[in-house]
Amino acid sequence: MINTLNLSRFYKACNPSYTLNMGDMLDKQYYIDFADVRGCKIVEELQRTITRISPDEPTCQLFTGHIGCGKSTELQRLKAELAVAGFHVVYFESSQDLDMADIDISDILLSVARQVSASLEAIGIKLKPTYFTNLFREIGDFLQTPIDLTAQAELSLGIAKITAKTKDSTQLRNQLRQYLEPRTNSILQAINEEVLEKAIEQLKLRGQKGLVVIVDNLDRVDMRPLASGRTQPEYLFIDRGEQLRRLKCHLVYTIPLALIFSNEYETLKNRLGGGIAPKVLPMVRVRQRDGSDYEPGMSLLRQLVLARAFPQIPSNDRLLLITELFDHLETLERICRVSGGHIRNLLGLLYSCLQRQDPPFSRDCLEAVIKDYRDDLLLAIDECQWELLFEVMQQQTVKGESDYQSLLRSMYLFEYRDPVGRWFGISPALAETAKVIAWQQNK
Repeated sequence: MINTLNLSRFYKACNPSYTLNMGDMLDKQYYIDFADVRGCKIVEELQRTITRISPDEPTCQLFTGHIGCGKSTELQRLKAELAVAGFHVVYFESSQDLDMADIDISDILLSVARQVSASLEAIGIKLKPTYFTNLFREIGDFLQTPIDLTAQAELSLGIAKITAKTKDSTQLRNQLRQYLEPRTNSILQAINEEVLEKAIEQLKLRGQKGLVVIVDNLDRVDMRPLASGRTQPEYLFIDRGEQLRRLKCHLVYTIPLALIFSNEYETLKNRLGGGIAPKVLPMVRVRQRDGSDYEPGMSLLRQLVLARAFPQIPSNDRLLLITELFDHLETLERICRVSGGHIRNLLGLLYSCLQRQDPPFSRDCLEAVIKDYRDDLLLAIDECQWELLFEVMQQQTVKGESDYQSLLRSMYLFEYRDPVGRWFGISPALAETAKVIAWQQNK
């Protein structure tokens, strides 16, 4: 078989911060469906809720998981499948619009209004919401910075101008929020009546089934405590959750994983989820509870690596090309195993190998990359955290306290699903440290 490795394309495909766009033919070839080895078919469940269970009534679904475990890629797949099913889908990364360290409810609502109106304007549906024209004029007067809007200006442009004015000034942003806070309900009503309902009406006239808004990256909202004593995610998703779900279209929100372990999980589920539990995307299961390999998961991770290098080659034939990427099959097995089934980790390790040498990667090169990764993890672990890690290794469960949440956020612990249920394991890179080996020998 001829060498088909395009090095620059492979380098780009291994960038851990790159999200696959399922509307792009090449990106589609990179996609591997891990649903069976994750232990849940989340995209299918989100899609069914919208297309089969409640196509004409608004739904609000919550989605979470570890940072970098593949949520954005799965949401891109959801977007593509809903589009095929006849829905107009507005997908956006909230982190591009909002400052994740400082968000209020009005920021999210205006961001949704801006993204929906921009998406509709792009397909020739222009909305002229009178409420917002008046609001922008008042905001301009209030901020003493005129928002220059001509009669023909689009809603998305007006919101973008306000965002630009306040983005770099905490003082202006706080002033704007104080002004908007008592108007939150009327803003919600205006978004529903003048934007979302009109949009759905226009879309249905064009033969589409409705509108879906997917708000990605809200799981990255900073955990910082507010003056009230609440964390920012608790305030946004629990205290204000009822308002976030009142937007009258199909909604999918990503939320921080820490909220799943919160004492107020049931309140979150009821207020924002409407009684439906958030969907949690676990790791790709590459190991069993006893530490042995889980071959179906390992097989699909091997395919993920090979697909990034040889996207046009059929999956069975790719296995014949392993030695173009690695010196031995065992080296490929090693990188899959040490990633723990965390997609961004795996791509990060691959990317680091590429920074050191051209393929085929030697075992020595990979071990040097793993050593750097492990050393970075070790730097930040204190004695109290080691005690908690040993506890989780023994019990394979996690309690709700914030100490455990920090272990999950720091990627020291990974979450898996199997037929028995949910379980947690230590990062495979940490499992090889002298400290863990000594603990195992002494227990």
